[in-house]
Amino acid sequence: MNGGGFLSDFKNAFSRPNSAHTQLIIINVVVFLFLAVLNVFSSILDFEGVFAFVYNQFSIPPVFSEFITRPWTIITYSFSHSLSGIFHILFNMLVFYWFARLIIEYLGSDKVISLYVLGALAGGVAYLLVYNLVPFYANQAHMLSGMVGASAAVYAVVVAAATLIPNYTFFLLFLGPVRIKYIAAFYIVLSFLGSVGTNAGGNIAHLGGALIGYIFIKQLQKGNDWGAWVLAVIRFFKSFFVRQPNIKVSYKKGPSSKSKSGSSSSRQSSSKASQDEIDEILDKISERGYESLTKEEKQKLFNASKK
Repeated sequence: MNGGGFLSDFKNAFSRPNSAHTQLIIINVVVFLFLAVLNVFSSILDFEGVFAFVYNQFSIPPVFSEFITRPWTIITYSFSHSLSGIFHILFNMLVFYWFARLIIEYLGSDKVISLYVLGALAGGVAYLLVYNLVPFYANQAHMLSGMVGASAAVYAVVVAAATLIPNYTFFLLFLGPVRIKYIAAFYIVLSFLGSVGTNAGGNIAHLGGALIGYIFIKQLQKGNDWGAWVLAVIRFFKSFFVRQPNIKVSYKKGPSSKSKSGSSSSRQSSSKASQDEIDEILDKISERGYESLTKEEKQKLFNASKK
């Protein structure tokens, strides 16, 4: 039997391939537990000010003049949740898990990370814009303490999956088979109707995340990866903590320059054709659903998702 306990399981979750959804869920749960435990001890020891200070580092404020004093909250808010109940984080993580698995299956793990970050940023920007530029919301901004929650990021993943494979079916309790495009549409309508309610800011953030999820897939189908910069930034920071392997270079006599030129040209042509095929497959999924793909097309899409 393999041992190691919790720490071993935690490390393995961050080393397994195609596990971005698990990693993001773990980060959300760890932050939630950290804030919850801190809240308990702060209350018992009469240090509520300590908890309020730490919590504010995760909560994005609605007023721009306050936001610029802690701009990092435009991303940290999406990794924290309300402590008033467990259902906020539980529901978010369940929905995220179901839809992120679809993105991973068809596009790869990196796209989930890109969508999560872009959804969080879009939701935060939408939240700030309405509370600083729209009079109806600006008049209420002073009554709000801020926003937390992964919902905008989750909406980005949900709408992205529904845009990519709209006819994919989930079997829901009491409802039976439901295509995910209708699930996404239901969430969007619900958030739109709630955009003037008690959680107006949160619902507006949801719509921002949903919009970027749709745009992301449409741009990806045109060959434009809007999340490339997200992964580049993550790789940059990881390079400070992960030791790069030493590369040993060896030389050997190769084919003539003419042969190499022909080989290089052949590889470039093959790569271009492969990308064209992937684009056609994505278009086919968008129009007729994943089930319409042949076995060979599914294999090509799977291979491409691992690159």
